[in-house]
Amino acid sequence: MTINWFPGHMNKARREIAQAMAQTDVVIEVRDARLPSASANPMLEELRGERPCVRVLNKADLADPAVTEAWMAVLAGDRSVRCIALTATHASEVRRIPKVCRALAPSRGGPGKPVRALVVGIPNVGKSTVINSLKGRRVAEVADRPAVTRRRQRVDLDIGFSLSDTPGVLWPKLEDQAAAYRLAATGGIGAAAFDTFDVAHFTLAFLAQRYPEALRSRYKLTSLDREPTELLEDVARARGLLIRRGELDLERAADVLLREVRSGKLGRISFERPEDVAPETEPSTERKDAEPGGA
Repeated sequence: MTINWFPGHMNKARREIAQAMAQTDVVIEVRDARLPSASANPMLEELRGERPCVRVLNKADLADPAVTEAWMAVLAGDRSVRCIALTATHASEVRRIPKVCRALAPSRGGPGKPVRALVVGIPNVGKSTVINSLKGRRVAEVADRPAVTRRRQRVDLDIGFSLSDTPGVLWPKLEDQAAAYRLAATGGIGAAAFDTFDVAHFTLAFLAQRYPEALRSRYKLTSLDREPTELLEDVARARGLLIRRGELDLERAADVLLREVRSGKLGRISFERPEDVAPETEPSTERKDAEPGGA
């Protein structure tokens, strides 16, 4: 099955972001720390132009810390780009963002000249959670599903800092189907756009290769040298997921697997390493340009 998801409202979102860029000093691009490449939209780099950028790797508490650190070195970029790994629900971590933004826009931040930041990213990476944590209360709608934010929102903070939130955007066609499956596995694509069995099979094959002990431990598996369908049957048995007459409920097993992977119940898992994808930038030669990573 080919995964292809581009809701009509996202065409409008692209135009809104392009218009908002004209009044933006710093771009805050939020990505999923578990898949920093697949959760990036190439369109955003084009729209950003030469504006400074803070790349936020959110959900760092769900990602493999060693892999996140490797991504930090790659994504820090030049002196106009910083990279921060954090968990958006942890306010103390999110409060690092304004400081980094100010450093990138030193001419702003004075009286009547707040640093104007635009928060961008694909659906379900945590843009609204970042804004709510910075404000200290709920000002942006949040839900554990893609494409919740559908209109532009502006939030003025009490620290000489102004944020604009926009709907997430995905490219019209997910040509890299491996990236599309990684997005689906982590919940970055709505369930209506993919076959749950296909994504569960992809996820099981990936875990058996990269995180075999996590898979064995969670579902008490003795052997991973099996086809994904057989592994899914093992998950169903481990969870006692049966229909009538002892028949295994593979539909529920696929759903349980994906929910538990997304919630971190199998441990901290990264779905891509820098060497898995074509590099966006050369690794930074001055590591001090990047904020320290970690969960």
